[in-house]
Amino acid sequence: MIDRAIQKINPNAEFVVRGEDLETCEIEWLNGTTPITKETIQTKLSEAEFDEKLEDLRFKRNKLLIETDYLALSDNTMSEAMINYRQELRDITNGLSTVEDVNNVTWPTKP
Repeated sequence: MIDRAIQKINPNAEFVVRGEDLETCEIEWLNGTTPITKETIQTKLSEAEFDEKLEDLRFKRNKLLIETDYLALSDNTMSEAMINYRQELRDITNGLSTVEDVNNVTWPTKP
């Protein structure tokens, strides 16, 4: 998560992080990358965590959509329930703005 936060601040940063806790980790800045303070990194950690959670949610959502993609082929007629299910999956990320929102997502039931 620390690396993700650093990349949000400086996408071109070259570094190595040793440890997983920001308080105790060691960050080695490589190839002339200007060091970023741990305080500055801390400000981006929650944003980085949200991005990671949202990425995980999208991965799961996409997997569920792929499982029903064959039903959307032109030689099939999807039921209204399946159309609604797939739309609910596509809309599942709408309005999410915090880690808590992502953690509290209610997944639609596959018909």
